[in-house]
Formats: sequence, structure tokens, C-alpha cells
Amino acid sequence: MKVKDLFVLIGIIGIVLMMIVPVPIPLLDFLLIINISIALMIILVAMNTQEALQFSIFPSLLLITTLFRLALNVSTTRNILSHAEAGDVVRTFGSFVAQGNIVVGFVVFLILVLVQFIVITKGSERVAEVAARFTLDAMPGKQMSIDADLNAGLINEVQARERRQKIEREADFYGAMDGASKFVKGDAIAGIVILVINLIGGFIIGMTMKGMDFSEALQTFSILTIGDGLVSQIPALLISTAAGIIVTRASSEGNLGHDVTKQLTAQPKLLYIVAGTLVMLGIFTPIHWFTTFPIAGLLVFAGYKMQKNLEREAIKEEQLVEEQQIEEVRSPESVISLLQVDPIEFEFGYGLIPLADTQQGGDLLDRIILIRRQCALELGVVVPVIRIRDNIQLRPNEYIIKIKGNTVARGELLLNHYLAMSPGIDDDSIAGIETTEPAFGLPAIWIDESTKERAELSGYTVVDPPSVVATHLTEVIKKHTHELLGRQETKALIDNVRESYPALVDDLIPSVLSIGDVQKVLAKLLKEKISVRDLVTILETLADYGTYTKDPEILTEYVRQSLSRQITQQFTSLGDSLKVITVGPSVEKKIADSVQQSDQGSYLALDPSSSQIIYHRVSEQVSKLIQSGQQPVILTSPTIRMYLRQLLERTLQDIPVLSYSELEPSVEIQSMGVVNL
Repeated sequence: MKVKDLFVLIGIIGIVLMMIVPVPIPLLDFLLIINISIALMIILVAMNTQEALQFSIFPSLLLITTLFRLALNVSTTRNILSHAEAGDVVRTFGSFVAQGNIVVGFVVFLILVLVQFIVITKGSERVAEVAARFTLDAMPGKQMSIDADLNAGLINEVQARERRQKIEREADFYGAMDGASKFVKGDAIAGIVILVINLIGGFIIGMTMKGMDFSEALQTFSILTIGDGLVSQIPALLISTAAGIIVTRASSEGNLGHDVTKQLTAQPKLLYIVAGTLVMLGIFTPIHWFTTFPIAGLLVFAGYKMQKNLEREAIKEEQLVEEQQIEEVRSPESVISLLQVDPIEFEFGYGLIPLADTQQGGDLLDRIILIRRQCALELGVVVPVIRIRDNIQLRPNEYIIKIKGNTVARGELLLNHYLAMSPGIDDDSIAGIETTEPAFGLPAIWIDESTKERAELSGYTVVDPPSVVATHLTEVIKKHTHELLGRQETKALIDNVRESYPALVDDLIPSVLSIGDVQKVLAKLLKEKISVRDLVTILETLADYGTYTKDPEILTEYVRQSLSRQITQQFTSLGDSLKVITVGPSVEKKIADSVQQSDQGSYLALDPSSSQIIYHRVSEQVSKLIQSGQQPVILTSPTIRMYLRQLLERTLQDIPVLSYSELEPSVEIQSMGVVNL
């Protein structure tokens, strides 16, 4: 056993002996000063701990100090009743506090006891009780968090063991504090009882055994009783305050003094409000301005100094952040961040900054949220986050749209103008800057505010610049959605279906098709602007036909046939007929005869001259239909639909190509032209 351990054991035994063996008055004075010193040390340690476990011995120490204080009370009571004397410490406390007035001394003592018993001890007891219950309730969640971090490789086994031990120690500590707070409560009650015993017993002993008269006995034993009560209750008050600090202490990076000064001085402007309130009190109330004005001036000065310090610290933090950014750029690891490519980017010149600046009334961010919602409803996919940034290399009014780092569209806006598109018959009175509508390539003009109303009356379609950008961005996203749908995005869509249809997903993936196979089919549908929102039907079809073929082209055709109702409604209004351009037998036979089979699947091997002829014939019919104001749709047989689409997608990619099996039997089809060789 070490010497310090032996010293603690001897001290505990000595405390017990003090209750039995009389203690000489000089030694008693010495022990009373030690008691006060221990109380001061405990409260200072409590104030300088960053978390409660740093003072985990406190519950046991609370019991020992309470026992030591009660032993001192027993010793002082023995000396007061036996010798009418308790040493210089007790007499000094009694005479100094009472100042010759016994009633004042008793009132001060009772106030200290009530403050300790009702305010500090009662509050500490309640906080310790609640903290113990919450700590126990939170243990399972904390254990699971540790296990998750360990399984993820964020911590090792040693760190996990240390965290578990810390959780157990927290539960033990707050449980012990819940019980130890009862010691302080009992100590306060014992102090009142000892006060009554010393006063009544000393008064009786002084008059019957010491031969004192009434006034002498009252004066002597009152001062000794008050001194004994104060010399024990002041350390008790300090230790109970330390208990309150410990149980209310939240984990932080500093001690109590650091946190108090940091958090109270975080808002220096509030000191000005307090100072102004004090000035008003000095002017409009009987409180003299000599009292309030100096304090108000001190608060104003303190607030000014704190505000300057905060500004200097903010400048230092900015400089530190800049230095860190410079170091990150210089470090070899910073190159890795440059490899990241954003799925969608919208860049604009400095003249278009008001579009994205909410303080200048820009609503581009809100419009982008609506665009993503619209794409989710119309196409059935979640559009990735669109990165918005300004680009000084662009012209002031120019913007570009990038898909995976590559520019796919650009446009130019005039913020103080409106884009007006002609209804077909131009009005010569409508003058403006000629341009092209960026989303659909239609001729248009930029007009000013004064011309807007006249243009609308003339039948022009007038839109503001934010709407032009939103429309253009929406069309670009729809056109390139198939490029944005990768395996990871497909997996997210499938996982969403799995929540409601687990049997379907488990039957399809991975036993029949892989996620990559499903992704290819979805991408082909999106490329032709077919919504994949009905993913359940798509997966059902893939599960049915995936056992017969893995060719994504053929699987896509099966899926399109399963989505016949959706495709029919997409290209026809309710109750309207579908006006189409049909493919003649000669073209169908030519394409069917040119299909070749290979190990990778079938493909169209059509000679260039025949391809050019078919393309020209289709273009002629499409032009006629567009001139008549109709949306061109090409209709062909199911066997050659995908090959005809492959033939036309480079030049007529916006023209839908449908097959007879993709349309509902109830729809009325009107042939507006036939493509023949």
C-alpha cells in the first residue's frame, strides 16, 4: 500500500475517532481551517473541470467531507457544552458576523442554511436525479452508435472499449450523485438541529453548572453557537455549490470560467442595452444618477472592447481560413477534388447574377426546385442537384448548361427586357432586338417594358428572362436525362420500389437481370422521353421476359408495349385521334431485310444510299405535318420500330417513333402521310 493511500485511510479513521475522543481546542482550530480549505479546493476543481467524469470521485468525496464536517460539529459541540469555549476560529466567526447583535447573527446563519437547503441542495438533487435517469435511458443508443462506428471502421477495438467504459462510468457517476446529494440535504438539517442543541443546552449548562447569569450565558453561548454554525455551514455551502456545478456541467472545450466569459461576451451589443436601461433608471427613477451612470459607462466601455476583440478574432479566423485554403491547394491531395464532375451545371456571366441573388429579387433557386419536382413527376427520376455558379469567362449576359462537365446548351438574356415570340403573323409595330428562343429554337425578339402590353394584345407569347432560363433548363434536362441515370441512381429507384414490392425486386435482381441491365432499359426509355415513373410495371415486364433474352433493345420493346396506355395518353389528348406518318410496306421490308444478327444482338446494316433515301422521305412527310401545325409522330410495325428509331435518331431525334402494339386499340389513328421508297 502506498503512503498516500495509507494517509487517506488514517484520515477516515481519525474522522470517526473525532466523534468519540475529545479534540484539543488548538487542534480543533487547525481542523476547522482545513475544512474550509478543502471546501474551497473542491469548488475550484469543480469550476475547472470540462466534464463531470474528470471529477468522478466527487460523490465519495462528498460523503467524506460531510462526515468530517459532522465530526467537527460533534467536537465543537462537546467543547461548547463542556468548557463554554470552542477555539479562536469559532469565536471569531461568531463575533465578527454578529457584530455585537445576536439577532443579526442568527438571521445570517438561518439565511445560509435556507439558501443551501432550499435553493442549491434541492436543485442539485433534482438535476442529479434527472441526469441519472436520462443517462440510463441513453445507454442503449450510445452502445449502438459505438458498434456502428466500429463496424464502419471509424474506430478500433481499443477506442470502442474506452467509449463503452466511459458510458458505464457516466451512468455510475450520475447514479452516485443522485444518492450523494441526500448527504448535503441531511447535513443542512443536522446543522439546524446542532444549532438548537448548542443554544438551548449551552444556555441551561451555563446557568446551572457554570454559575453564569442570564445575560452572560445568552451572550456567551449565542456567539459560540453562531460561530460554530457559520464555520460549518460556509464550507457546506461551498461544497453543495460544487455539487450543483458538477451535475449541471455540460461537456465543453474549456472550464467554467472560460465558458462563462466566452458565452456571456459573445453578444457585446447587449451590454449597450443594459447600459441604456441603467441610464433610464438614473434619470426617471429616484435612484440617483451617481449610482447608475458609472456602471452604465463601465458596461459601454466593456461592450466596445469586446466588440473590437470579436472583430479582430473574426479577421484572424478569415486569415486562417485563407491560409488553410492556400495550403490545401498546394498539397498533393487537393488534386483529387478536381476529379469530381458535377452531373448538371448552370454557369452565367456577371450580368445575370441578379437571377440567382435572392436579395435582388432573383428566384432561380426556387425555380430549379420546381424543375426537379416537375422532372420527377413527368419522367419518374430524381434529377441530381444542379450546381449554379458565375463564370467571368462568359459574356455578361450569357449562360451555359453543362452535363457531366460538357457544354450542351447556351443562351443569352437581357434582364430588363421580355422575350416575345410571334404567333405566326408579325406585327410591324412591335419592334425589338431579334434573337432565337433558346429552348426550341424559335425566332423571337427582346422587347422592353413599354412594348410588353401591346405585344400581348397582338398575340405574341411574352415571357420574362427567368422563365426563359427555366424552360431552357427543363428541356435540356429532359433531353439528357438518360445520361444522368447511372447504376447508383437506378439502385436508388429500385430500393424505393423494394419497400412496397419486395417480392418483385427479389425475383428480378440479381437472379434474372443485374442493376446494369435494368439501367440500360430505363436509359433507352428516357432517351425517347418515355416516363419510367411506373417502375413497377417496367420491372414486372423485365421479370417476365428477362429469362428469355438479355438484349436491352428487345427488353425495351417489351416494356414499351406494357406501357401502351401511358404512351397513348402521352401522344394523344383525351378523346382526340392520333395523327401519324405511317411507314409503307416497301420501307418496312427494306429495313427488315437489312437486320443482321450477332453474338451481341441484332443491328441494322443498311447501305448508305438506302438510308439517305429513307431519311429524305421521312423528312418530307415530317415537314408537311409541321407546316400544318401538327406534332409529327411516325408509326410502324413492332418488328422494325427500334431499327427505324436507330436510323433516324441522329437527325430526327425529337420525332417520336411508335409501333402499333404500343397504342391502345381504342385510339383512332389518322394517317397524314406514308413513307415509301
